[in-house]
Amino acid sequence: MRTRSVLATDRLLLRPWRVSDAVVQHELWTERDPRVPPHRRIGPDGHPTVHDIEEWIRHDVRSASVGLLAAERKASGEVIGYCGLIPNGHGQDGEPELAFEFLRKVWRQGYATEASWAVLGWAEASGHRRLWATVRDWNAHSRRVLAKLGFIETDRVERDDVHGDSLFVTRALGPPSGSTPIAPTTSAV
Repeated sequence: MRTRSVLATDRLLLRPWRVSDAVVQHELWTERDPRVPPHRRIGPDGHPTVHDIEEWIRHDVRSASVGLLAAERKASGEVIGYCGLIPNGHGQDGEPELAFEFLRKVWRQGYATEASWAVLGWAEASGHRRLWATVRDWNAHSRRVLAKLGFIETDRVERDDVHGDSLFVTRALGPPSGSTPIAPTTSAV
């Protein structure tokens, strides 16, 4: 059995996906802004379906130091989104990419920021020295979250007149002098 990370914050558990969480992932797909590229939305043929997503979860073979973790409210056990690291995303030299997405009903409650801080600690504890993220220029909410986390915009931009330009942001990891890094909680699952 391999160890997969479970991160805890004040309000959330960030844990590996369970097949029963496929319904929430599907809901996230249906809620995506129409400006999101078609390959990241439910297609005209209805795919991905809940069954498709269940299969993705069943066959996930990522390591213990990368992956998208389900964000579960501690108080209710309700899964409300995800946050984690995408291996070999748009970063450089194998540096992972931070990704998060939450159901619209919980926007503006600080969950993305809270979850992302935990993932930053996980990334640092896993030996990563820098993270990347990409964000569409029109996505003001995610841009604010990334700014709160200390990500800075780079000169790298992927132009897209149809779906909006993708901005590349980065953040060095490691504690500022005099501070202590965040240590994530891990357990075997």
